[in-house]
Amino acid sequence: MNNPYKYSLDNKRYQTYNYYLKQRFGQKVYRISIDAGAGCPNRCGEKAVGGCAFCSAGSLPLGRFNGISRNELFKRMEAGRQAVGAKCANGPFIAYFQSGSNTYGDTEAFRLAFESALCFENVVGLCIATRADCIDEKCADMLACLAEKTYLTVELGLQTVHDKTARFCNRAHSYEDFLRGVKLLSERSIGIGVHLINGLPSETHEMMVESARVISHLPIHCVKIHMLFIERGTPIAKMYLNGKFELLSRKEYVSIVCDQLELLPENVIIARLTGDGDRKNLIAPEWSLKKLCILNEIDKELTRRNSWQGIYHK
Repeated sequence: MNNPYKYSLDNKRYQTYNYYLKQRFGQKVYRISIDAGAGCPNRCGEKAVGGCAFCSAGSLPLGRFNGISRNELFKRMEAGRQAVGAKCANGPFIAYFQSGSNTYGDTEAFRLAFESALCFENVVGLCIATRADCIDEKCADMLACLAEKTYLTVELGLQTVHDKTARFCNRAHSYEDFLRGVKLLSERSIGIGVHLINGLPSETHEMMVESARVISHLPIHCVKIHMLFIERGTPIAKMYLNGKFELLSRKEYVSIVCDQLELLPENVIIARLTGDGDRKNLIAPEWSLKKLCILNEIDKELTRRNSWQGIYHK
């Protein structure tokens, strides 16, 4: 890529989500975050108990999803639209099923919920967050039908390719489980998003970069990267407060992210490079609250290196 700003409208040296959506839809697109009532098999005993060590979603339903009425779904979507703000009250929107594992439960009930969301005013796409081990053939076929109707991304929480770390964090699925989910989706040409967390306990700089290197060879549509948050009430908070591990500094985080970007193919959308911890419950890192500062530091580091997304992808 001779032009490091090839996939950006705002001088980013990586392909931004904003750029991709504007190219696809011809205008800015906003996301409505939705809690449809999906649970998680990692909290109810089907996979494990208590959830992932870093997860603060203690209010998630414990059982499988059995449906939500269209009226109730629309109420929640309207609340999501209001949260986005008056400046974009008319959209267009992507309905983002964010809370819980949104393929854990009755497949037909999920299909009805997703198709109902597409009937909400000016919704042009769906984004579905879930776990790879909550996707089987029947579910993948349902998602493939949706992908024929709309712009669909299925976001899979991977966090790390290293099974030792995943076991420590009580992820309750392996990298092989993740690959099986990717295969089911990619065989049906469904857009796949992958989440990575930098700073998980005992992971080195090299291990985090290796996670990016490994997924760079998978058929993925977009990537979200953010730092580990320590939030009150989570198992990992106890470990951190007892001095069991240290968090990344902002400088370390920026360096790792830039190394990861250099390995990811230029056609992969970078949907996130930092996160939004719950301010009320956040213990650390405090520097994570300065989101714009982090993004600016990433830009500066890539410029200092004269580097960009995909420069070292092979």
